Amino acid sequence: MLILGIESSCDETGVALVECADARVPQLRAHALHSQIQMHQAYGGVVPELASRDHIRRVLPLTRQVMSDAGRALADVDVVAFTRGPGLAGALLVGAGVACALGAALERPVLGIHHLEGHLLSPFLSADPPEFPFVALLVSGGHTQLMRVDAVGRYEMLGETIDDAAGEAFDKSAKLMGLGYPGGPALARLAEQGDPAAFRLPRPLLHSGNLDFSFAGLKTAVLTQARKLEGRLDDPASTAKADLAASTQAAIVEVLVKKSLAALAQTGLRRIVVAGGVGANRELRRQLDAACAQRGVRMHYPELHLCTDNGAMIAMAAAMRLQAGVATANRDYAFDVRPRWPLDAAFS
Repeated sequence: MLILGIESSCDETGVALVECADARVPQLRAHALHSQIQMHQAYGGVVPELASRDHIRRVLPLTRQVMSDAGRALADVDVVAFTRGPGLAGALLVGAGVACALGAALERPVLGIHHLEGHLLSPFLSADPPEFPFVALLVSGGHTQLMRVDAVGRYEMLGETIDDAAGEAFDKSAKLMGLGYPGGPALARLAEQGDPAAFRLPRPLLHSGNLDFSFAGLKTAVLTQARKLEGRLDDPASTAKADLAASTQAAIVEVLVKKSLAALAQTGLRRIVVAGGVGANRELRRQLDAACAQRGVRMHYPELHLCTDNGAMIAMAAAMRLQAGVATANRDYAFDVRPRWPLDAAFS
């Protein structure tokens, strides 16, 4: 069975083709991705209307590229999957509309996929796929969640952010330091040159006794410190900006690592999956790898190029849901989207 996946929830247009057979792990045959980062840089963040228009321009050429790279024709596709939510409403509508139009034209069924489930299952695309059950740390620009994953479609929320997500803390802190957009990767690169102990920044909810997160207070602390350092942050002879970046990253990573270890202790599981854009952060991976190796816990990540939003994770999630018998593709081409769609509510 060949599944064509289309992702258009925010500022990346992704298309991919995944093949599944019997009970084996589905295999990625081809994928293509276009990032809108350069277009949004002038505005310091994602402009929803521009994002939607760019998805319209990109999705069909990317689809043609994927089919060509896989050496297959559109007529070979068995199911067309798309991101139904959460995300930007206009952007989601582009992917949903194209997917349902293709399904109708090809007389193939379609399947709407939860964006976070795509991230959650993306490590199954790696050379070292996990086994159920496991703890999952979903950490991206808009979401920070810890979940227990027992099987496809069987997810238990253990903890989540009550305000800003970790990715937002990275991006907003970077903006306060004048690092531009996208700020998270820029802050992480600068942090490599700084001292992570230079500034005492808060670790919100680190000792809360639960698995929830909060990063809004950290962002405020970074703002306060940046104001104190005014003049020094842009001084090429000063290490202040690099030190503040390193201290900010250290605070975020410490919270993510310790909460993840607490989730493992609470569930008794010995396997953890890290997915989402922030999962590509080198320092987060280094500390989690070290802590889990010490405890005999297996770590799993998606490939680095599949950490951000992409069509491969949507096609994979669709393939695994169909394979597990927890979803049925349909030929009702009257689509809708879910800009706000909690993962635990979607499958409870």
